[in-house]
Amino acid sequence: MPVTSVPSVPMSAAQHVRADVAVVGAGVVGLATAWELRRRGRSVAVVDPEPGAGASRAAAGMLAPVSEVQYQQEPLYPLMLASAGAYPAFVAAVEEAAGGSVGYRATETLVCGVDAADRQALADLRELQLRHGLAVEPLPLRTARALEPALSPRLSAVHRIPDDHQVDPRRLVAGLLAALVAPELPTPSGSSATDGPDGGPARLVHDRATGLRHGPDGAVTGLRLADGGMVSAAETVLAPGTGLTDLEGLPGSWRPPLRPVHGDILRTRPPAGAPALLERTVRGLVHGVPVYLVPRDDGTVVIGATSREDDLDGISAGGVLRLLRDAQAVVPGVADLELVEAMARARPGTPDDIPYLGRVRGPEGDPVPGLLVSTGYFRHGVLLAPLAARLAAELVLGADPGADAEHLATTDPHRFDRPVEAPAADPATGFRTPNRSTR
Repeated sequence: MPVTSVPSVPMSAAQHVRADVAVVGAGVVGLATAWELRRRGRSVAVVDPEPGAGASRAAAGMLAPVSEVQYQQEPLYPLMLASAGAYPAFVAAVEEAAGGSVGYRATETLVCGVDAADRQALADLRELQLRHGLAVEPLPLRTARALEPALSPRLSAVHRIPDDHQVDPRRLVAGLLAALVAPELPTPSGSSATDGPDGGPARLVHDRATGLRHGPDGAVTGLRLADGGMVSAAETVLAPGTGLTDLEGLPGSWRPPLRPVHGDILRTRPPAGAPALLERTVRGLVHGVPVYLVPRDDGTVVIGATSREDDLDGISAGGVLRLLRDAQAVVPGVADLELVEAMARARPGTPDDIPYLGRVRGPEGDPVPGLLVSTGYFRHGVLLAPLAARLAAELVLGADPGADAEHLATTDPHRFDRPVEAPAADPATGFRTPNRSTR
């Protein structure tokens, strides 16, 4: 299901598109959000010059709420677990609407260490995982190699994680695009086809959003486009990844901290006629440095991924060297694979690696009517897509957050805003001069 096969609505210069909701960004999170809104009866316009061509194009698609646990990121764990639990139903609904598979595999994950220090690091991490009620089982190397014969016989430790699965992000993007433009959608449980004024197929606007449009009351009423066109919408969801702070018209001086974290990733395949190298996802710790190998249904293996914050937008030669070297230390047969693709993309990172998802507030602290943000997903965009889509859709619909209030508090997009300082009194007059907050 290649992305290029999905029909779209072309934009002519200065065209005006109208929808209930405009979504900026057609990565996995933006598309999942648009699709969830359409399922709930809202008309949607998705704005992106190249749908699925950003970080989602390079993502490996590991759904790993257990093996992705890291120290001092406890607030992220409930988000990861909630979204992972929603994945089977999310995939089933997308596949029904799209009429094809999105490459979801419920196979387990094996986490391996190479040297004694790696073994101790995995043992320490397992203690943290167990304290949070997560399932991690140490395996004898002989048992692990019976499951995956391609594993190195020199590994120091192997842990089995049954609840970490995977999906193919490229097929998921294609499925979401197909579902969005499908003439009819199944009505989700608990909603009605009359929830909104127009639940027709989504508009896919292949253009770049340059800024927000505002009404006379300050409410956001849609988007300005690079070709001079516009999108009018009662609600706008900003999901443009690292491009958020490039948009004009954000409230006041609001620019949430957002940094590009580049990652190099490789795609390989076995020689013609050779069997698949792996059945399960294999994650390795090689002298303290992580690497992973993710097998696809077609026999290809995704190898990733570096994490670098530098000025190199393209592929890092050193990163490719390190990935192949470390992958081969865990699975020696990597040396016999054909390298078919090397790619680098920037993932949007926040200071605490937790996304920004919620209503955008103005300088006085009040929500700006018609404006939400959903970005900053770093390594977890594919995993968090079902939860992100549902939370954003319920904010658009004005639903009571209920049990989701804690999730939304965690993802508050203004959590790094600097508070307004108390105005200082003029020693000569005694009057206080108001200070403007800076962000």
